[in-house]
Amino acid sequence: MKKPLKPTPEFVDEAAERAFWESPKNDSTEYVDWSKAKLVSFPKLRPSTETISLRMPEDLLNTIRIQARKLDVPYQSLIKLWCAEKAAQLTIKPQTTRQVTRKSH
Repeated sequence: MKKPLKPTPEFVDEAAERAFWESPKNDSTEYVDWSKAKLVSFPKLRPSTETISLRMPEDLLNTIRIQARKLDVPYQSLIKLWCAEKAAQLTIKPQTTRQVTRKSH
């Protein structure tokens, strides 16, 4: 016989709910019967975007436009791609190098 499920708590906001479910103290199997879960697809779901205004030197923008034309992509898409690539590089943990310090006498 299965243990009865705990009622899902009421949360004051999304941050509180996220903190609850991310906590290692809370096991979702105590709140949800995953055997009844169904696989769903959201084909039209897109990540949310935010419009920004970005000022850059005209020659830089022209260089980006030329490169975008060579790649046959819109220049705004190329800017987003390059930003995403750089952000991904920055989130990768750098390898730690071991430093040897010499004692001076």
